[in-house]
Amino acid sequence: MNELMAARSLTTRPVVTLGGDAVAQVKDTVFDAEAGRITGFTLSGRGLLSGPLRQSLPWPAVHALGHDAVLVRDRRELAETAAVVARREAAQGRVLGARVLTDAGTDVGTVLDVVVEGGGSGRVVGFRVAASKSLAPGSRRRRRQVYVPRGETLAVSGRALVLPADAVRHLVGSLDELAALTAGGVPGHRRESSS
Repeated sequence: MNELMAARSLTTRPVVTLGGDAVAQVKDTVFDAEAGRITGFTLSGRGLLSGPLRQSLPWPAVHALGHDAVLVRDRRELAETAAVVARREAAQGRVLGARVLTDAGTDVGTVLDVVVEGGGSGRVVGFRVAASKSLAPGSRRRRRQVYVPRGETLAVSGRALVLPADAVRHLVGSLDELAALTAGGVPGHRRESSS
């Protein structure tokens, strides 16, 4: 399995060609919830005062996704934003801030981030969630954060993620634990090939 990374950590990451030219930076990650994959990135120009670009980066054009940059073969890999941000995908992709509930009605918390596999798959493996008080009873401190694996019975809309009732048994406290959990075959978590 590839290393896991939070989608928000990709924001402002430079988009660089294999020839070393910095062509843009990541503005936002576009997520197709139904497919459970990243479909691409919206882009902005390089630099503090640069605005959004009219071009975006479709996921198939990503050569590599690393800690320091997103690599593309050539500047010509960029596409019109409409090709990356299809209306259906954009509507489904608004999961940040959505409530996380089980199908039995348990309030798990609120989505803070989407967790993706590094490398070439673009597969979403889970979500970083601000745990609800029902999961962290008696805690007077700021809500703790947990990671929820993306199970195969997950329903996603712009307002809520609905998990199977037993999903709360699979909450973990770190990306490393989520990687181990998803690699080990969480019940209800479908391992997909990175084809």
